[in-house]
Amino acid sequence: MQAKNIISDQELQAKLIAGEESAFAALYDRYSQMITAYIKRFVNSSDLADDLTQEVFIKVWQCKSKLDEVKSIKAYLLIMARNHTLNSLKKAMRFDVAMAEVIGSFVEQRNETEEELLSKEYLNFLNKALSELPYRTREIFRLCRQEGKSYDEVAFAMGISRNAVKNHMVSSMKILSASVKKDLGISLSILLTLFLKS
Repeated sequence: MQAKNIISDQELQAKLIAGEESAFAALYDRYSQMITAYIKRFVNSSDLADDLTQEVFIKVWQCKSKLDEVKSIKAYLLIMARNHTLNSLKKAMRFDVAMAEVIGSFVEQRNETEEELLSKEYLNFLNKALSELPYRTREIFRLCRQEGKSYDEVAFAMGISRNAVKNHMVSSMKILSASVKKDLGISLSILLTLFLKS
């Protein structure tokens, strides 16, 4: 442990400016835990803090030629960590806000004609996908998802066990999910929400 600290921060900085990878490794060993702990105060997630720490050190390496202007490498790392973390959080928030606005706008602006066309397209796709399932599986899916019956009610109506109903549903959901994702590029849950909401 002492070997790492024999070289001063100033010497480490000079070697880093010269492009010595061993100096970068030494810097990472010396300060990565401190930077991760600091970032974690902002993001409250160990995995995210680890990722952001890696990104901070990559930026330091990429901008090593500017380090000759830096008086304290430790202070520089902390400032860089704070700025990078805040910028990343702002971007993430902007993305969430933008997505919420797009979805909100889409819901508000849809008219009945578009809604009908979209529903017909999705309904046709769902019916086609369902028609490829075995008859009993298709019937169980229809009763559970389209009529909203419970597994117990379907089991009683069809004279089979609740477990058999569950197995048919798991099978149909897997097949439909793969088909919807492949052909429509959306998740099955989104399709079912659009289809079953009326």
